Amino acid sequence: MPKQNRGPYILAAGAAAQLLTGIPAAWGVFQQPVMQGYGFSRGQAMLAFAVLVAAYGVGCAVGGLLQDARGPRFAGLWGTALLAGGFFAAALVPPANAALFLVVYSVPAGLGSAFLAPAVLACAQKWYQDKKGWATGVAGVAMGLSGAFFTVFVRGVGGAWGIRVCFAALGAVMLVVCGAGALILQDPPPKAQSGPPQPGLDYKQMLRTPQYKLCAAAVALSAPAVLLFSPEIFKIAAERGLPESAAPYSIVLGSAASAAGRMLLPAVSDRLGRKPVLYAVYLGLAAGSAWFAFAGQWWVLAAYAVLTFFYSGGAAVQPSFNTDLFGLPHAGVNYGFIALGMSGGSILSYIGAQALPLAARHWLAGICAAAGLICVSLVKPVENG
Repeated sequence: MPKQNRGPYILAAGAAAQLLTGIPAAWGVFQQPVMQGYGFSRGQAMLAFAVLVAAYGVGCAVGGLLQDARGPRFAGLWGTALLAGGFFAAALVPPANAALFLVVYSVPAGLGSAFLAPAVLACAQKWYQDKKGWATGVAGVAMGLSGAFFTVFVRGVGGAWGIRVCFAALGAVMLVVCGAGALILQDPPPKAQSGPPQPGLDYKQMLRTPQYKLCAAAVALSAPAVLLFSPEIFKIAAERGLPESAAPYSIVLGSAASAAGRMLLPAVSDRLGRKPVLYAVYLGLAAGSAWFAFAGQWWVLAAYAVLTFFYSGGAAVQPSFNTDLFGLPHAGVNYGFIALGMSGGSILSYIGAQALPLAARHWLAGICAAAGLICVSLVKPVENG
């Protein structure tokens, strides 16, 4: 198979791996089974989620360095080992041991998911340099569908045999699917250079720019609109009048909206530009947060879907925005350091969820989205040289 024709296979492999890495968006389906199966309090279960997302942000930076040095396949295989290992280890954690759960599950699962993300996204962009947004969307759309997959899997396997068996089964699936996808990842062959090398900043240069700080802050500020609510979306939906049997559809619909955002918004950004689309993302998050504050019954699902659409769509546009700003040669590691903002957003969301009543959380989400919009508006092109 000629190397120059491997682009579609790279996209397919990346999508397969991404299907199993969208745990943060699907944590609502894990929250109650984890509390019941391990004897955790609400705060302990939410801390497990917050640490997982924080580890994901840190892991994107580490994974980016790894794939920059050793290639996407190496980083993807390490990510698979960490992700699957975290799920296998979670199956063995004894009851009422939240600290051990954080160490053996939240940290490695978050790191493993993150090792896979820059490997997949940077690899896809390198194969489709003229359609970076579209390639990122295709590779990332499966992550948007993770919520639907995990909802069906956890309610099916976990409902029949318990959350421990469910974690072990997911670990086996991840080992096979993500491992196979990682083996296919491969950077395109270098093109013959007829002119000067392709411009781009390495991560050390990028970290010194105001553009980096603004982008990382914007990523952090986009998180509360979803992360403040996703762990408890079942509970919120039920309290707003949705029938208990229908509450799981909040994650399924949110997952479908997430997939649509990841596919549509990056492709639109190829035509209209990254910043206009990101403006729409943060305006959508602010408006969606206000709507979600007052939505009741079935409108809860619609409002939550709006939030997941814009949040996931923005996350999918950001890698292409980064390469537009800082260049393609170091896309993986640079995206990883931008994703550190996700760790900050996770911590902010956890503190907000513990300290604030639900009504105040809606205000916090809207204010953060507005602040994220300001950060994006202040980003100017990077002057090379």
